Amino acid sequence: MGCPGRDHQGCQRMGLSIDVEDWFHAENLQGAIGHGGWEACESRVESSTMRMLEILDAGNARATFFVLGWVAERCPQLVRAIRGAGHEVASHGYDHGLVYKQRPHEFRQDVLRSKSLLEDLTGEPVYGYRAPSFSITEWAIGILQELGFRYDSSYFPTLAHDRYGKLSGVEIDRPIAQLAPDFFEISISCVRLGKRGLPWGGGGYFRLLPFRVWCSGIRAILRAGRPYVFYIHPWEIDPGQPRLATLSPSNQFRHRVNLKRCERRFASLVDSFEWTRLLDLIDVDRATRGAATQADSSKRRAIL
Repeated sequence: MGCPGRDHQGCQRMGLSIDVEDWFHAENLQGAIGHGGWEACESRVESSTMRMLEILDAGNARATFFVLGWVAERCPQLVRAIRGAGHEVASHGYDHGLVYKQRPHEFRQDVLRSKSLLEDLTGEPVYGYRAPSFSITEWAIGILQELGFRYDSSYFPTLAHDRYGKLSGVEIDRPIAQLAPDFFEISISCVRLGKRGLPWGGGGYFRLLPFRVWCSGIRAILRAGRPYVFYIHPWEIDPGQPRLATLSPSNQFRHRVNLKRCERRFASLVDSFEWTRLLDLIDVDRATRGAATQADSSKRRAIL
């Protein structure tokens, strides 16, 4: 499926992330199901996430799993399996509520509930957070810092979107930005289009575009000297999930486009590049920038 062979161009500068939520948690479906209907739905997240773990193991890849607390509470063995396979366990909040629709104290309670649950299951600190539907907002960053997180990965420096949140101080040319002492934003990747960019980090965009075109966009990002950050959900490799007759045509398309092809496409992507966890990506990026600064200083001294 295109992209034959493994590309070492972005070695250690490619972050792979998986948002662990069930099919009925997707924002596209909330008008048809809603929170009150979740318990009655067939849970399929465990089998599809375990399949992703198999794909990552076959490709010798490491990833960050942003686990929804609602899922972790019902599938604790899944969280332990993720960590046992050498991947990073991070928080996707507990209830999958959009951040900018919450009050700060509600957000704090939701995130703390998720973080505490995940830390109890893994026995390790949780350092990363991703907002549901990338709905991050400025006031949430300070709360994440206070709760002991080291980074957020919720910002999409792209053109206007009906759900994505906003952050200042993050540019497309610097997708890993230090927002405060020892706290970073790891943006989802985009291909530059003026001051903003075209989404090139995963989701429906990944399922819709031809695979060769997608790989070309990744290489363009890497050639520009930027790290690449990808995301995907377990339900995206599960075409057998229930169809909802009451879903609007637009949301039906956004949720289901090319689900049948996605598992094979995801496996090809894992095999085509070398991947790391987002927490490790921060250290790699800092080391790379430090080396580049030192090289520039040496050149200036040589000229003088």
